[in-house]
Amino acid sequence: MFHMILDFTLVGRRTRQLTVCVLLVTFSLLTNSDAFLARTDSAQLQRYIKATVDDNYDLAVIGGGIVGVQAALLAAQGKNGNKKKVILIDAPRASAMLMNEGTGEDLSLGAPSGLFSKALRDTGKRIKVSTLRGMGLREDSVWNEIINSCVDLAHSNADDMRRQLSQAGVTVMEGFARFSDSGETDRIVVHPDATSVFDDSVQVDVVPAKNILIATGSKPFRPLNIPFDGKRIFDSDSINALKFLPKSIAITGSGIVAMEFAKIFRNLGAEVTLIIRDQVPRNALMKVGLDKDVSAMLVADLMRSGIRIQKGAQVKSFSVPPEASENIRAPIKIYLEANGGGALPTGTPTELSCDIYLAAVGRTPNTAGLNLQGAGIDVDRYGGVLVDDCLQTTQPNVYAAGDVVGRPFLASTGVAQAQAALSRILGVDSPQCDVSDPTCVQNGMGQAGNSFDPASLASNPFAFPTGVWTSPEAAFYGLSTTQAKALGVDASEGMALYAECLRGRVFSPNGLLKLVFDRKTGRVLGVHICGDDACELIHYGMEIVKGRKTINDLVGSVYSAVTFHELYKIAAEAALDEDGARKRRAAAGKALAARNRQVRDQQSA
Repeated sequence: MFHMILDFTLVGRRTRQLTVCVLLVTFSLLTNSDAFLARTDSAQLQRYIKATVDDNYDLAVIGGGIVGVQAALLAAQGKNGNKKKVILIDAPRASAMLMNEGTGEDLSLGAPSGLFSKALRDTGKRIKVSTLRGMGLREDSVWNEIINSCVDLAHSNADDMRRQLSQAGVTVMEGFARFSDSGETDRIVVHPDATSVFDDSVQVDVVPAKNILIATGSKPFRPLNIPFDGKRIFDSDSINALKFLPKSIAITGSGIVAMEFAKIFRNLGAEVTLIIRDQVPRNALMKVGLDKDVSAMLVADLMRSGIRIQKGAQVKSFSVPPEASENIRAPIKIYLEANGGGALPTGTPTELSCDIYLAAVGRTPNTAGLNLQGAGIDVDRYGGVLVDDCLQTTQPNVYAAGDVVGRPFLASTGVAQAQAALSRILGVDSPQCDVSDPTCVQNGMGQAGNSFDPASLASNPFAFPTGVWTSPEAAFYGLSTTQAKALGVDASEGMALYAECLRGRVFSPNGLLKLVFDRKTGRVLGVHICGDDACELIHYGMEIVKGRKTINDLVGSVYSAVTFHELYKIAAEAALDEDGARKRRAAAGKALAARNRQVRDQQSA
């Protein structure tokens, strides 16, 4: 039975596809659906109403991703006994998420959009493709083993989300939610399916709600010159519909998502080429906040893994085998040119051949089909919903949270935004913080309260930790040395290599941990990590910064043996003895390089 995936952004999360039997059908629905609403005013709409939901909900949440589900649960469970009547409206098929076609079950309920890539990443660590191939297993059997592992993870998560929603008393409705063209925002029009938007006689449900939270996520940016087909040429969402294990892949992008997928497919045994416009690969990572040494280590790891980086280049055109070709591995031809157009330098490859191509070049808010204009809700030039510091839109009873309001496109900040919105809806005061504390996150650094609107998040490095699920992982919280100096702080660094602690030396020597501190007070202002478990380790670093701990505090602390947390003490000691630390790192680095060479020689033998 086929899973019909619609390129349709009425409601839902970031577009995600994960299924074995996939029929990719792209509809240009938005223009037609907006035309339908344009000729459907409040009076006319009455002709098409199938039913008006009897319950008048306190909150209607549009979108069933991690932000929408967590918001629905928080509101239904309430604070201080202040429970609300909540309905969650989701369109899993419109958002191209994972469906169990045998049961009709939405397996993506409550999941972050990056769930598939994280599952694929960890599966690649557990399943050795080279071993399975060496055992004589067929390629489709190897791929099915990988995909089934990812599906099992999604099924487990969706089951638990469904249980929690039921226990909390949240009503879940599947359908395509839109605002009517009448400008009313105290009700939501819910279409039964995507194609019904075309039909003037469509019957719809109308859901009355005192407050509405938009949590429809984002979708990948698709350059017009790339012929996406969902079979051989993918974006960072549609890659989930891949039906075979590729032996080679070309990826355009130099950011976090591109590097995540580059390592994922390399670990699955594919030859990987990363096409980036910049001549310096680490620049894009530094632009999103990663420390220069962390960025350099990630790039070095890519190259050490055998990933080829094509610098200063962009894709000019494609030659894709016809769909009728029975050979799914008939190579795609990709023709390259210099960044901005023109010829590449002499000696630089101008043509690539690969099984599949992936564009990972950014995301855009998923709002095009919601008819926000008709509801009087303002958006920015990228389609992101404009909100104030309480996540309130230009309509007082409508709020928005998560990717739909724009950067930073993180599940953690999306949930925090939903909590901030609910504080206003539920009438709960946000906790205040000390105005003299630079880690306070209200309206930028140094002011009171807790703001999670995009502008405040972008301006405050103390608002949230950032984890990068590359392999190895990277994470950071607080200030970099450059940021601290720009603020007038006499800042310095203390750094420890993973190879300097026992656990790192024995199990995972490639990595580093850096502390940024104020020379005058010794206070730690930032933590930057690259290596195994970085996304876990950063939360201890966050508490060090928020707790105003100093370098001396860390030196005087005792940590459990054979743990990565020992790196905090080693980095603090390095801050107090820079010359000695530099020599120790050089010796450890030299030993590590020799070890890496030995491993490569053994693998190539």
